[in-house]
Amino acid sequence: MNPVKVPDLDLLRRTIVEGLATAGWPEPMWLETTPEDAGRGQATQAVEDGAELIFVCGGDGTVMAVITALAGTDVALAVLPAGTGNLLAANLGLSTDAATGVQVALDGGRRRIDVGVVGDQCFAVMAGMGFDAQMLEGTSETAKKHIGWLAYIGGALKHIRDRPMRVIISLDGKPALHRRPRTVIVGNVGRLQGGVRLLSEADPADGKLDVAILSPNNLAHWAALGWAVMRRRERIPRMETYAAAKIEIRSARPQPRQLDGDLIDPGKRMSIGVRPKALLLCVPQPEADPDLAYDAKAAARNAEGVRAAADDAS
Repeated sequence: MNPVKVPDLDLLRRTIVEGLATAGWPEPMWLETTPEDAGRGQATQAVEDGAELIFVCGGDGTVMAVITALAGTDVALAVLPAGTGNLLAANLGLSTDAATGVQVALDGGRRRIDVGVVGDQCFAVMAGMGFDAQMLEGTSETAKKHIGWLAYIGGALKHIRDRPMRVIISLDGKPALHRRPRTVIVGNVGRLQGGVRLLSEADPADGKLDVAILSPNNLAHWAALGWAVMRRRERIPRMETYAAAKIEIRSARPQPRQLDGDLIDPGKRMSIGVRPKALLLCVPQPEADPDLAYDAKAAARNAEGVRAAADDAS
């Protein structure tokens, strides 16, 4: 859990401990993130210690760090959103209420989803280069605490008149696209802040990532693009979309970049891949894969057996 993002740590602890105890589960191990480690190291340690289920409570950056640790394992992730964005939760129908999140994990709904990969980091929502990262950079933490995702509007206005990038985009080794966009967004899911759906065809379990190239040149272009997105039009002016498993974005000069709403170092290049169905996620039953159903009662019995064996050994 990220103690900075959680408004009431004591309430969170009671909610989780009581919810698990009611189902006969043991009390969990508690690990806090730090300024030096956003959650990857803690989640890795939990896996090494034998964890079968990891709850993550924090913003999108905390969730991304834990996803990087869990990708490719059989350890399930239960998301308890506490930050400003909560984009993974919004896209997959996950509740922002901790008690409901605990119950979802206990109910046993599981689904495997893809994760995107940039370097040694994984993301589950979106990666971006250009304006979207500039918007994040221009948004203050204070504003996010007071007005939530609406704070990003101020960050966007600071850079809406900036010059476009000059980029070369390669998709699955096909002939390169030469473009002058404001931003290139690569999404595993389709919804943005405020419920706005940018990538209507995005499917987090299809083995591909969706690519949006946005090229508005003036305020009128931005207005037309935004209106079409809000109205969920089939064709969006000044926006091209593609799907690919391997994306390479190269710019003539360093550009701001982001993963799941967290800024990473600016760079001239962004190489993005996908790991199909690498993450096991706790989801509400309607979203679950029936082949991945988890027997919570059996897990509780197993946990009780482990505790009894430990008591006998002692």
